[in-house]
Amino acid sequence: MDHYDMLVIGSGPSGRRAAVQSAKLGRSVLVVDKGRRLGGVSVHTGTIPSKTLRETVLNLSGFRERGFYGRGYRVKQDISVGDLIQRLHKTLDHEVEVLQHQFMRNAVRHARAAARFVDANKVRLTTDTGETSEVGFTNALIAVGTRPHRPDSVPFDRKRIFDSDEMLELERLPRTLTVIGGGVIGVEYATIFSALDVPVTLVEPRNTILDFVDRELVDDFIHEMRDRGMTIRLGSPLKEVLSKPDSAEVSLADGRTIRSEIVLYAAGRTGNVATLGLDVVGIDADARGRIKVDPKTFQTNVPNIYAAGDVIGFPSLASTSMEQGRVAACHAFGVPLPPPPETFPYGIYAVPEISTVGMSEEQVRESGMTYECGIARFRETSRGHIMGVHSGFLKLIFSIESRRLLGAHIVGEGATELIHIGQAVINLKGTVDFFVDNTFNYPTLAEAYKIAGLDAWNRMGRAL
Repeated sequence: MDHYDMLVIGSGPSGRRAAVQSAKLGRSVLVVDKGRRLGGVSVHTGTIPSKTLRETVLNLSGFRERGFYGRGYRVKQDISVGDLIQRLHKTLDHEVEVLQHQFMRNAVRHARAAARFVDANKVRLTTDTGETSEVGFTNALIAVGTRPHRPDSVPFDRKRIFDSDEMLELERLPRTLTVIGGGVIGVEYATIFSALDVPVTLVEPRNTILDFVDRELVDDFIHEMRDRGMTIRLGSPLKEVLSKPDSAEVSLADGRTIRSEIVLYAAGRTGNVATLGLDVVGIDADARGRIKVDPKTFQTNVPNIYAAGDVIGFPSLASTSMEQGRVAACHAFGVPLPPPPETFPYGIYAVPEISTVGMSEEQVRESGMTYECGIARFRETSRGHIMGVHSGFLKLIFSIESRRLLGAHIVGEGATELIHIGQAVINLKGTVDFFVDNTFNYPTLAEAYKIAGLDAWNRMGRAL
């Protein structure tokens, strides 16, 4: 029986990073993944595909140029699913190739099989053809990710009613679309299809969408969606979803019925833990298949078995998952790491983008700190005029007492790139004076930091 220092189950962002980190520490590593190709959900149905789809849609539709040329402007008149899939496959092939090369370079072995725990130091591997073998390990990382939550009451049929994985297999663009779920995935797909001029209705049973984001940003984002013709139904629970021969019907508790050609159900995800045999080693998962871990080390209640990535729950980001995998591997082999920075950026690749780092205004208010905000609208920047950007803004929140930046929040073009300036200043304990005193490239959208800094500084009423 083969034995490895580190067994990694899953090859998504956290599994990949843990495997390479373990190998760089001179340990033997086996990555087990039951998927057809390496990369996990992130590469094949999640992060990379949805972002590639978004980029393709924005390029082919000419959406970014409509500020100048009007809402009827299009780069390609008739955009087909084929146009979208072509670029998608090219991107995915490249991602898999890079990952395979990374494993090869670092002598990481990988096997295509399903893993099931036999005990706390052994798993049974089963291939597609039913062949089984056993592998021993000193440490293991569970990085199996999640799949779309599919309630029995929703008749998924890949014809009228789809989950978010199946949306990548559409045969043609829908004439109308209803998206159920106002979380990150639902909002991303709803706005991407809206940018293709598909009439979209977004349904969220709760009264808010994206409730971890600063409310001022969300309000602006909702206004922007409605302004371009999207319908948003908030605060009414789902009563029934029906698949009919010529349409899909969504009935809400408030008596409304929404008819569309197809429905995307994107309300939550579930951990892929059912076949792991967690009960054998005494690891519990909650109702949504999430595993509880020590937030500092990512150990489960079995000390030599770790878990990281989406399977441990919030924030469920590829970026944070990578760091979790690295930290778990370092801890497993006794390599001390400094504590991670308090804040990390959150990116939502909707149209327009949203990105946020640090505390929201609601959190600052709850903390009882005295604070002031600075706002810069992208249309106030010369770069914004050049790009034809009419919407989007940057919001900075500062402590009046310490003058430090507490939070940076952006909605609009380039938000997920621009946020890193705010992240650096927060984590380096910078103040409002950084933005007032420093020179920014001109014309750029990043200049909005200077404008927002000056706005807050003026309100704070303090001399330099």
